[in-house]
Amino acid sequence: MKKNEDKTRDLVARTILENGPQSASDLADRLNLSAAGIRRHLDLLLAAKILEAKEPYRTTNTTRGRGRPSKVFVLTDLGRATFEHSYDDLAVSALRFMSTVEGSNLVADFARSRAHEIKRLTSSEVEKSKSATRKIEALAGFLNEEGYATTIKSTAIGVELCQHHCPIAHVASQFSELCEAETEAFSEILGSHVQRLATIARGDGVCTTYIPVNQLNSQHQSTKQSHTGAKP
Repeated sequence: MKKNEDKTRDLVARTILENGPQSASDLADRLNLSAAGIRRHLDLLLAAKILEAKEPYRTTNTTRGRGRPSKVFVLTDLGRATFEHSYDDLAVSALRFMSTVEGSNLVADFARSRAHEIKRLTSSEVEKSKSATRKIEALAGFLNEEGYATTIKSTAIGVELCQHHCPIAHVASQFSELCEAETEAFSEILGSHVQRLATIARGDGVCTTYIPVNQLNSQHQSTKQSHTGAKP
C-alpha cells in the first residue's frame, strides 16, 4: 500500500515538473484523484519541501471572481533535484560529442536552432498582442506551456520575467550557449533589449530576465506607426 502511495506522490510531483504550476483541482483532474486524496499527497510533498505553494499569476485582463484564487504548487530546488537526469545525461553526451568535432560550431548551431524554434512557436501570439505588456504575457504563457513555471513581476523601471523551473537546467549548466541563445530569442520576440539577471543553470533559484518596458513600449509604438503609416 505504501509503495502505491509513494508512486502516486512521485506522479504528482512529475506532473508539476512537466506541466508547470498546478492547482489542487488541476492535479486531481489530470490524475483522476479525489480532492481529499490529492490534498493528502500535496500536504506530504509540502512537508518534505518537494513542493511549495504560491499565489497564481493573474494577467491584467483577468476578471476577478468571488473569493481568492486557488494557490498553485511548484517544485522547489530540492524537488527538481529528486528527479533522475538520464535523458539530460544523454543530451549532455551528445552535445559534448558535438563540441569535439573539429572546425565546427555544432553546439552553437544547435542552440540557435532551438532559439529559432521558440521564436517560430511564439510569433503568432506575440504579433497579435496589442501592447508591450500583452507581448510579455504571451511569451510567459508559451513558457508555461513548455513547463518553465513562468511568472511576471513588475518593478519601478521594467518587468522581470521569472522562470521558476528549467527543464534543461542540467544540460544548460554545461553548455551556456543554450541560455545565451534563449535570451537572444526573448529579445527578438519582444523587439527590445533584455538582460538575463540569473539562471537556474548557474545555480540561482530562478531564471530571471529583465525587460525595460519603456523601451519596449517605444518600440511597440514605432512598429504600430510603421504598420499604419501614421506619423510620430
